Amino acid sequence: MTYFAPLLVGVVYITLMSLIREPHRRHFNAIMVAGAGAAYLSGGGFAAWEFAFTAVVTYCAYRGVRSWTFIGIAWLLHTAWDLLHHLEGNPIIPFLHGSSLGCALCDPVIALWCLRGGPDVIAWGRSRLRALVSREPMRAA
Repeated sequence: MTYFAPLLVGVVYITLMSLIREPHRRHFNAIMVAGAGAAYLSGGGFAAWEFAFTAVVTYCAYRGVRSWTFIGIAWLLHTAWDLLHHLEGNPIIPFLHGSSLGCALCDPVIALWCLRGGPDVIAWGRSRLRALVSREPMRAA
């Protein structure tokens, strides 16, 4: 469950984001990754490097307002930061030891979706279902 739940959270996030129409979906995700980039600031695990990391992710988020690629890059940077925090024993949620590892598993799911252009997975699922149903031969009653 330690490994499966974060992946599921990533899939749920992507599905919920598909409810937001473009370009608002991209704008909203730029804001979300900017917030994620600042998540470790209060813990101070890497001192001044926390500010440098936040600045880099904020730049990517700013560029992400117009580019899904930058949002995806920011999520991948956050994945690396999560792993460093996990290995250092400085989790994103202080009372949940594995929280940074969970975040490191969830974030690349979101990053890959962003790098694909943040497609509407609900519409994709519907079209796949329609294609499956239309290929099925008619059965006699």
